[in-house]
Amino acid sequence: MIEVVAALIREKDKLLICQRPAHKTRALLWEFPGGKIEPGESREQALFRECREELAIGISIGELLLELVHEYPDIRIHLSLFDAVVSEGRPQKLEHAKIKWISPAEISNYRFCPADEEMLEKIKSLLGW
Repeated sequence: MIEVVAALIREKDKLLICQRPAHKTRALLWEFPGGKIEPGESREQALFRECREELAIGISIGELLLELVHEYPDIRIHLSLFDAVVSEGRPQKLEHAKIKWISPAEISNYRFCPADEEMLEKIKSLLGW
């Protein structure tokens, strides 16, 4: 099983979503920023590193919102989602096809990776969206 972290980065009434590149698995689907935990990293360290590498931002990581295990045809992941805010820089599109700030009401306008969709269903009730 692959350990993965993601950030629900919020600014005022918007949240940051990223579109996967065309050349990667689950191409052009939307997701929350994050990635795989490398050996020796904590979940928070991995999340900070991934946001720095992929978006050129520093983040302040808040509470763990939820965890889930998702089985894709090619991999099985354990995904941890943390609340976060941008603490340094402005998000830049370094690895993704697109990045966007959207309101919770706009979520249904985007096709998310299946694990992120599963998370969104839980987040909607958790945060009252």
